[in-house]
Amino acid sequence: MSDSRSGETGAADAPRAPEARKNFDRLKVLLREMFQLDRGDLDFGLYRIMNMKAAEIEAFLDRDLLPQVKNVLTDTVGERRKQLEWELGYTIRRLTALSAPTEDNEKVLNLREELAEAWTDADAEADVYNHLTDFFARYYDEGDFMSLRRYSGGGRATYLIPYDGEEVKLHWANADQYYVKTTENYAAYAFVVGDGEAVRRVRFEIAAADNEKDNVKEANGRQRRFVLAKGGNATARDRGDLVVRFEHRPLTDAEKKTWPGNGVNQQGRINRDSAVRILDALDPDRRATLAAPAPTEADPERTVLARHIEHYTARNSFDYFIHKDLGGFLERELDLYLKGEVLDLDDLALGDADRLRRALGRMHAVRHVAGKIIAFLAQLEDFQKRLWLKKKFVLETHWCVTLDRVPRELHPEIAANAAQREEWADLFAIDESADYEEPPSAAFLEANPYLTVDTRHFDADFRERLLAALSDAGPLDERTDGLLIHGENFQALNLLRARYAEQVQCVYIDPPYNSPSSKIMYKNSFKHSSWISLMENRLKEADLL
Repeated sequence: MSDSRSGETGAADAPRAPEARKNFDRLKVLLREMFQLDRGDLDFGLYRIMNMKAAEIEAFLDRDLLPQVKNVLTDTVGERRKQLEWELGYTIRRLTALSAPTEDNEKVLNLREELAEAWTDADAEADVYNHLTDFFARYYDEGDFMSLRRYSGGGRATYLIPYDGEEVKLHWANADQYYVKTTENYAAYAFVVGDGEAVRRVRFEIAAADNEKDNVKEANGRQRRFVLAKGGNATARDRGDLVVRFEHRPLTDAEKKTWPGNGVNQQGRINRDSAVRILDALDPDRRATLAAPAPTEADPERTVLARHIEHYTARNSFDYFIHKDLGGFLERELDLYLKGEVLDLDDLALGDADRLRRALGRMHAVRHVAGKIIAFLAQLEDFQKRLWLKKKFVLETHWCVTLDRVPRELHPEIAANAAQREEWADLFAIDESADYEEPPSAAFLEANPYLTVDTRHFDADFRERLLAALSDAGPLDERTDGLLIHGENFQALNLLRARYAEQVQCVYIDPPYNSPSSKIMYKNSFKHSSWISLMENRLKEADLL
């Protein structure tokens, strides 16, 4: 995405002023978070997507970002600086030819002052980095870009709602996004202990994890807990850091006996044992800093390490969204930010041409570099959007057909299938019938024509023979007039749109009501903005909005 190919960033490329270096580092920290580079090496679900572009992102941040700012700042004032240098040299040569003094000449002094200001403009990186950080930070919130348009005119921050003249406007924080799912946030967690020569950095990471699909609640007894990674992988050294690796998974039966209880109490027992195991594996110096007291009234023996483990394992679920048009949204917000924050109205009111020129130079630099970052962010978000909206493959297809539609020559094969008989016993209690025998007779099958044959219990050859026979009797869709899809409802609706366009007259849905009094198997306590986005996305997909 970058135009610059200057190689690795070294000391010569670093911002010259301490304030610029500080602001540049702030910007990089924010961008690393925005690009989701703190999620470890997880290889499932959304995290697999996040990791696909990690190397390209790292190269942009470490090698290309800083030269982008320096180059555009230099280009902004380069022509002006060249003109001033030529004019200053020409003036000095003329004065020298006339044997006139040059050092106290008013024109020479003015030109030198302007030239100094021009060089100052080229070095004014700190302000640019600060504006870039402020702009992206105001819209970014825990993994997503929110529609929180702000204007700070008059010294007071105000939220501005995009408005197109509608009579009534409903707006919410995630209005421009697709709701994907609610899951755990597996970001790395780092902290520093000690001081002076004894400073130590510790980093918690997830080594393995899994999650329920389709926002299904965790089954009773299958709640996931943070436990230390197995197989000697719990602790490691990484360039001086102590890395502690956890797994997030249901406990085994043996672990449930070791750590009885549920919820916070059970995780608390695991946390205390984890802290002891980690401390036992450390060298004395590092153990001393992490074993320092951090007591509470409920746990007077708590250590610094145990306190951080508590913070790490106590994090809440995380809502994931994909922006529908991240590039367009950020470009529009950037225009508003530049006019309201970078171009100070005082510069216009004072009528100072040089001051206004410098402000425009910074404005140009912020726009140029922010545009590069926006393009990079939009590329990643659009990639995820394409994956989300792409029609998904059907992984398995099975057919349920009543016996009255099945050719009689297939009946013996059906009667001999133990899995099919077991399903009939569960659904229809055929084994309680007085005339039932094992396997059921042809007469029993004929007497019960509405027993359902489920092709998942049979091989592909049987399924093909059955479907061929059904097709011979008429169009297959008319012979099998029901369709059941097991999957994520947004993806299922997307799959059905073309096939059933303008054929559906009524839709009955049973969404989560976002009420704790409703006991259902799905997650039912969304943030309000998340719930509205979830509903809006799916109602639009069903042509109900």
